[in-house]
Amino acid sequence: MKSNFELAIVENVKRIRNQHKKYQPYIAMVLEVTDGYIGQIESVRSASMYSFDQLNKIAQEFNCSPKDFMPAESVQE
Repeated sequence: MKSNFELAIVENVKRIRNQHKKYQPYIAMVLEVTDGYIGQIESVRSASMYSFDQLNKIAQEFNCSPKDFMPAESVQE
């Protein structure tokens, strides 16, 4: 299971992805992974998580900072 901090990061990636009207397969293509892997990352029940390098690639694709995926405040566990 993911920590609340990790869940916040995943939610921010999803939010920015949705703002750009992109879906899981698009992120999978950018990261050169399977659609299923992105599904695991976005699942609350899975421990799979983006690496820092993957977050950087996503940020480059959406012309934003990797910091945009981080929660603005600390997250309680």
